[in-house]
Amino acid sequence: MSLQQNLTGSTIIPSLRYRDAHAAIDWLVRVFGFHKQAVYEGPDGTVMHAQLTHGLGMLMLGSIQNHGEFSRVMVQPDEIGGRETAGLCLIVEDCDAVYASVKKAGAEIVQELSSPEYGGRAFACRDLEDHIWWVGSYNPWTDHSSVQA
Repeated sequence: MSLQQNLTGSTIIPSLRYRDAHAAIDWLVRVFGFHKQAVYEGPDGTVMHAQLTHGLGMLMLGSIQNHGEFSRVMVQPDEIGGRETAGLCLIVEDCDAVYASVKKAGAEIVQELSSPEYGGRAFACRDLEDHIWWVGSYNPWTDHSSVQA
């Protein structure tokens, strides 16, 4: 059986590192509606590896204190002026409800809630350790009727 036949979700899974991975997991579950699939504890209260799911998507994360080979090539947003080198997109059914949850959690909004011309509702915010998330109800798998060739 091929890899594609064994998959139940995305073949691209973003990965983040957090100084307080336990707090990040709680925040992502509470504010964005992720579900804990697996959390593997590391030494000294760190998270060696965690898997959070949202629909058919997944996010992997861990503590920055885990000094493996991967950690040597990653930086945190506050180490590079609050900037990011990749974007995280979270597709949700009710963007307005998630926006309200994000505002209630006190997250910084970096792009206000709007209705983009390509469809849906969308906004962008920073999580509790400044990673930037674009959140929207536009479904790129199905909402592309106005695509020009």
